[in-house]
Amino acid sequence: MTEQEKFMKEALKEAKKAYKKEEVPVGAVIVKDGKIIARSYNLKETKNSSVCHAEILAINKACKKLGSWRLTGCDMYVTLEPCPMCTGALINSRIRKLYIGTMDEKTGACGSKINLLKDVKFNHDVEIEEGVLQLECEKILKDFFKFLRERNKNEKKGSN
Repeated sequence: MTEQEKFMKEALKEAKKAYKKEEVPVGAVIVKDGKIIARSYNLKETKNSSVCHAEILAINKACKKLGSWRLTGCDMYVTLEPCPMCTGALINSRIRKLYIGTMDEKTGACGSKINLLKDVKFNHDVEIEEGVLQLECEKILKDFFKFLRERNKNEKKGSN
């Protein structure tokens, strides 16, 4: 197992925590010097906040741990391609490299819908590597949305 796979497996563990809370199962970990310094998962529904994405929560934890808003020398592993808000946070926090599990054709801002990391020149460049444990990252999302569709279908049947 590569180092990238090892850390993406940790992000997947976070995504599973989100799944159990019926949150969209996205997990993120931030690594510095080969060690995880922050981890998180989506909590939008739980916290009733549109900014409680896994990436934002992990960045906040890492900043607190390091005592700085600059996450220089840190890498993020995230199971799903970040949205524009999270991509902006990656740039602003100075994340060195982003490892993505699977791309997000609907809201992805690192190459799917748009690519804020390559198409626009900002004051900081974030390297990208995509497709780390892609099948596992896709599977948890597909399973989650299948679960929601089936639950909603059963709820409709029960109300008739």
